[in-house]
Amino acid sequence: MTAAIDVTPVSSAGASTDPVIRQVVRSRLVAITDQMRLALQSVSGSPTVTEASDFFTGIYLPDGSFVTMGHQVTFEAPPVGSLIRHLLGNGTRLKDGDRIIGNDPFIGALHQNDVQMCAPLIVDGELLGWAGVMAHETDIGGMDFASWSPKATEVWQEGLRIPAVKLVDGGELREDVLEMILTASRLPAEVGLDIRAFIATLNVAAERLTELSHRYGKSTVLSVMHTMVDDAETLMRARLRELPDGVVHTRDFLEHDGKQNLLFVIDCVLTKRGDSLHFDFSGSSPQANGFVNSSRAGLTGGVAGAVIPTLGFGIPWNEGLLRPVEIAAPDGLVCTAVPPAPVGSATVEAVWTVSNVVSAALNRLLLASPRYAHRAQAVSSGTMATFNLSGRDRHGKVFGLHLMDPLAGGFGAFADHDGQNAAGPINAPCPSIADVEVNEQKTPLFYRYRRLATGTGGAGRRRGGLAAEVGITVSVPRAEALVMTHGAEVPNSVGLGGGLPGAMVSQRFREGAGQLRDLGPKPGSFPITPEDLFEVTWQGGGGIGDPLDRDPADVLDDVRYGLVTGEEARAAYGVVLSGDGGPVDAAATLAARREQRAARLGVGPDAVMDPVAVTGTVPDDAVRLGDRLLLVRDAGSGEIQVRTPEGTVLSSGSTRWREGAHRFALSLPPSVGATLHHDLAVTGWACPRTGSLLAVDVHRRGQEPFHDLELDLAPLEGAGTNPGDTR
Repeated sequence: MTAAIDVTPVSSAGASTDPVIRQVVRSRLVAITDQMRLALQSVSGSPTVTEASDFFTGIYLPDGSFVTMGHQVTFEAPPVGSLIRHLLGNGTRLKDGDRIIGNDPFIGALHQNDVQMCAPLIVDGELLGWAGVMAHETDIGGMDFASWSPKATEVWQEGLRIPAVKLVDGGELREDVLEMILTASRLPAEVGLDIRAFIATLNVAAERLTELSHRYGKSTVLSVMHTMVDDAETLMRARLRELPDGVVHTRDFLEHDGKQNLLFVIDCVLTKRGDSLHFDFSGSSPQANGFVNSSRAGLTGGVAGAVIPTLGFGIPWNEGLLRPVEIAAPDGLVCTAVPPAPVGSATVEAVWTVSNVVSAALNRLLLASPRYAHRAQAVSSGTMATFNLSGRDRHGKVFGLHLMDPLAGGFGAFADHDGQNAAGPINAPCPSIADVEVNEQKTPLFYRYRRLATGTGGAGRRRGGLAAEVGITVSVPRAEALVMTHGAEVPNSVGLGGGLPGAMVSQRFREGAGQLRDLGPKPGSFPITPEDLFEVTWQGGGGIGDPLDRDPADVLDDVRYGLVTGEEARAAYGVVLSGDGGPVDAAATLAARREQRAARLGVGPDAVMDPVAVTGTVPDDAVRLGDRLLLVRDAGSGEIQVRTPEGTVLSSGSTRWREGAHRFALSLPPSVGATLHHDLAVTGWACPRTGSLLAVDVHRRGQEPFHDLELDLAPLEGAGTNPGDTR
């Protein structure tokens, strides 16, 4: 594709081959991206940008492939590229000094609030590449404040849609276009300042790239940009070849589309072959009538949001990480909605859930790779419960707030350590939230408390990170709150290898002196006064491994630090304490854990075998598919089997180990949440000899759980059992 630009593309001919110069240019491009971030945050007046870092900056190749990106929101790298490719394909006449603005989810944005701008980087009359910026705007018009409307039935009701419009034409700001955009918003001053910050950000990129090109040559800069992407692709493909081949099936749910409490599924079938990944979302639900859908741009962003941080460690983050990735899904799904479907809450609903299933699938592959098993992680912070506040402040001026505190959800546990508390989702690698005082200073929001929520981390041998929680009200006579989420009735932060999910979202409201009442997932808009109190607890991270395998000393520390209560220590971990602060009653703990394992099998305590230690010796030719799932070759028959450490054979000739495991209905502990969606059930899978928990499946009631991991065993015949070892 070539752009209708009144300039010729830069040629790579004559580029410098000096490795020192090329490394200097490479480092300078990364530094320019960070300078773009600094410019954006310095000019913007929005706490979403200045405090919470809900934005993106990056540099792109002439074809729209991103070369650099910041460490803010990984969802947002592909969408700006989609805007660029739209311009390249629609015949738009572009010239030096143009700045193009857009926010159409059916072109490239995730939802209308994500306003994006790009600029062709033209140096001495030749196209070198593009610069891009994108950030969440608190209000861009529509039926309801914040442009999130549970009542919406069509995308036209959700706010102004800007396809791809020149806001700056040849260096001249088009005031009429800017006025049209700002008139649609309830917060024109805030949006206007952000748009000017976008322009400043793109100007910084243009100036710095021009300086860099004049110093080292345009051909050298462009050649280095291409090499950066090619190198990342090479490293990514090499990493993929180290992971086992096979098919991974994961599924997650989101409830309530703003109108009915229906259950929507995001279904992901990942096929990994050699150095490529193929994600198929065809089994997902049809698009919803309400605003929880995402467009195809959102699906692409959700996949990238998980792939980049999960597999991109030690590799520069750019388009090269995504070149080995293919995505398949027909139009008209909840994650590939087509107009006029509403998509206003896409980022915190369908897009977020896509990221959950992709994360879960990739981490199953990591766990099955001896080299990377220590990096395997349960799902982190499986939703973002949205709270918006609007009204008039004490001076009578209109105010608006999109609260970013929900980024303080719990991080999923890792195979070798607990998840971090309030560390947020994986799609925001450097999450930050505003200080309480900043939010209270800028808006009439008043915090009663902000703290870690005890017991919200998913139980496991390695515990998921705790989520935070807030209790808030207002300091003006009246304001309007808009509250919505998924994950109030779905445990999205699922565990891995027998770990339990993190706590579900809990949203509660007390009007005046009344009782706290549960709001459920989508209460929508309601008034709030200084006599009222809104409380919300966010999702914790999922756990890894059977909670009964957690070291009792670690559980005691959790209790002493206030991370887990004494009751939860007994109920979830089978640890009995002699007093409120310990010590551990070793004999009672041993008996309690045996009783819990026996209860999973429906037998008496004397009928279960004591499990061997998880950290015990593993045969050299064995691979862990989970804490208590070993892929081994039988010494007698030579057949590859999945066994427990105690020697129980669960499957032969395949990794469909559920065929030999004990299935039982699992009741989630109260710490996970009080209300599970009526269409959901939870099934546990245990070793039939020891009762050790091997996996936890959340699935539709009446539908059979599926085998989530089917490794390709053919390459292992005649080789080491290590799926990544074909010597």
